[in-house]
Amino acid sequence: MKIDVLSLFPEMFTGVLESSILKKASEQKAVSYHVTNFREYADNKHKTVDDYPYGGGAGMVLKPQPIFDAVEALTKEKKPRVILLCPQGEVYSQSKAEELAKEDHLLFICGHYEGYDERIREHLVTDEISIGDYVLTGGELAAMVIIDSVVRLLPGVLGNEQSPIEDSFSKCGLLEHPHYTRPADFRGMKVPEVLTSGHHEKIEEWREKESLLRTYQRRPELLERASLTEKQKKWLEELKKQ
Repeated sequence: MKIDVLSLFPEMFTGVLESSILKKASEQKAVSYHVTNFREYADNKHKTVDDYPYGGGAGMVLKPQPIFDAVEALTKEKKPRVILLCPQGEVYSQSKAEELAKEDHLLFICGHYEGYDERIREHLVTDEISIGDYVLTGGELAAMVIIDSVVRLLPGVLGNEQSPIEDSFSKCGLLEHPHYTRPADFRGMKVPEVLTSGHHEKIEEWREKESLLRTYQRRPELLERASLTEKQKKWLEELKKQ
């Protein structure tokens, strides 16, 4: 996968893209990153990328020219998914991460200031994404969140192919079950016996039930769109009666 980012503050990405799983993915050639300061594409001597909004109002608006020229320079061949980070966009989800992970090329536009010239949305962008109902100073942090969630899904990046499948929101749309490790008894707090039993079928059933219980207790709205099996539906009804 190729990932391009347009940002006025490319230095913000250095630590994130050169650490942990994102660095490992790059070293494995599973992904390549390129962060571009779109100020370089401004066509005026002062390299300004924003201006006052027509009709008046507070703040400054990003001009279309630098962003159009930058996108066109980076996408001369096949057009990628062009993602605009914006609080007005679709709220990000694991299913969206899985969808984007199937692409060959992603391009993120990180805005700053008051907003974007509307022509950027209308003629360049394929996806508008928000990571939550709040406002950030710019789109950089949101882009980092999405890049991290997508890259970890690329084949071979996590090492264990089951890891992303078992994540919260991935398996049937439920939250992930609890995890335990050694010691089995820590200060009197014991690991559930079923996990040390060696009985794989019982362990898998326990994990399914705990995943369902955790979702019911913490994020019940997820159950409305979860793809539950008939067995899980029966367990859920039993949970509701308890």
